Amino acid sequence: MIKTIRMIALVLFAFFFVLAGIAHFAQGEGFAAMLPEWIPFRLGLIYVTGLLEIILAILLIWPSTRKRARFWTVVYLIVIFPANIYAAIAGIPAPGQQEANQTLLWVRLFFQPLLIWWVYWAAKPKDSMTK
Repeated sequence: MIKTIRMIALVLFAFFFVLAGIAHFAQGEGFAAMLPEWIPFRLGLIYVTGLLEIILAILLIWPSTRKRARFWTVVYLIVIFPANIYAAIAGIPAPGQQEANQTLLWVRLFFQPLLIWWVYWAAKPKDSMTK
């Protein structure tokens, strides 16, 4: 039963990660605004991270690449966290939004650790799926 729950959680995470990756292309300017002005090639960086999210999501599904994808997804989520902090401090609206809801910007910061836990738990190697 726990294996099934983990697999469903993993597929859901991968699905949402693919959607987030696609959003980087559809709302690139909004994501680029979440980066400080001093960062060069912001829009290009957003496209690269969108592609990376899609690739990581796909690699999470394949059992042979899951362990490494799990590690790199956790690293990725940690590395991009400062952009969310910057957006909250600077009051930058979420991509696709015209106005920033300051409360939601700060609340969103608490969900990043949840995403990290989600992929870490759901993508555990097969031999530890019973724990």
